[in-house]
Amino acid sequence: MKCEKCAEDTFLPFRCQYCGGLFCSQHRLPENHQCTRIEQTRAPREETQPVNVEQASNRHTFVFPPRVQKRLFRFSRKEITHLFLAALLVVGVGFTLPYMVYTDYTILALLSTAFAGSFLAHEIAHKFMAQKYGLWAEFRLTLMGVILTSLSLLPTYFKIIGPGAVTVNGTVSRQTIGKTAIIGPTANIMLAAAFCTLALLLTYNQVFPLIAFYNVLIAVFNLIPLGGLHGNKILIWDKKIWAVAFTASIALAVFAYQLLF
Repeated sequence: MKCEKCAEDTFLPFRCQYCGGLFCSQHRLPENHQCTRIEQTRAPREETQPVNVEQASNRHTFVFPPRVQKRLFRFSRKEITHLFLAALLVVGVGFTLPYMVYTDYTILALLSTAFAGSFLAHEIAHKFMAQKYGLWAEFRLTLMGVILTSLSLLPTYFKIIGPGAVTVNGTVSRQTIGKTAIIGPTANIMLAAAFCTLALLLTYNQVFPLIAFYNVLIAVFNLIPLGGLHGNKILIWDKKIWAVAFTASIALAVFAYQLLF
């Protein structure tokens, strides 16, 4: 990315909150890049507390000055389109999973839709938590994610389901990263617990245990403390919270698996 003032290549440019341009550290201030809306900088503004900015090397966090949002929780038309296409892909993959041994297409549709709902619940939980902290957050499809998920439409046992992810834009602290990361797996853990409870109360051809099991698989995978996965960010933020979440997800995975068989 090039600075709009000096054309210098900048890995993490600063966005001017007045004119919206992208600049290097030397020209990030309005007076240093002859901001076209510099008069707005002289208007009285509310005081803000300094934020400890930390770079997070993962697909969910980018460090830029925060954008102003009109509403706390919002979806753009572009985001809704991306979410809809992602849901269709995941539903399609659901029809090729091992439970396709069911001959009742109503049950297949229910399971596939529930599986897509589990994926969306995970991503939207990230989005809402980020927006709660005043960050810009929207779901976006990724080219590689769409390709890998599309390949998973083939009737094989190996599946990669991740057509996209929530992109967060704003200044973030370690705590903000950790809380935004933990909420996704937590949503899946809560859904898994709810469907395990339904499985105990209502016997319906193992549908509820399957939904619970796939939810908990999403949680377990994302809590692995490696690379850009949520588990690594949570572990850096708070080891105890990571340990509780990971233990709960493993326990639920074992319980849901026992309900299946």
